[in-house]
Amino acid sequence: MNRIIGIDYGKKRTGLAVSDPLGMFASPLDTVPPAKIIEYLENYAAREGISLFVVGYPMNLDNTPSEAARYVDEFLARLRKHFPDIPVVLEDERFTSVLAHRAMIDGGMKKMDRRDKSVVDRISAAIILQSYLDRNN
Repeated sequence: MNRIIGIDYGKKRTGLAVSDPLGMFASPLDTVPPAKIIEYLENYAAREGISLFVVGYPMNLDNTPSEAARYVDEFLARLRKHFPDIPVVLEDERFTSVLAHRAMIDGGMKKMDRRDKSVVDRISAAIILQSYLDRNN
């Protein structure tokens, strides 16, 4: 059964999350350098199958795209070019990093471990994906 992939795209790291086969729960998957993201997703799609991409889209508080949106737009063009048959949905990613830090604290993660930004990116991707899943189930 195909999975839904959540993506928290960044200039330095890209956090990934994946849904369970029923599309109910999101789990952190991996953190990948932006230059390797398409290759990673191609390999993943060959193994597991992907039915949908949910990409976090950076917005300002006034609901306009933030400065970082241009990098996400460039990534979206590459993603759609390499995966023309897989739909892409944009999800507001405001406050996901704050929520990720809160989840790590609430989960009892040690302060040193919380400094690992790749963990924050994976958890942010899971929050983005879970937000989409909750709204659409």
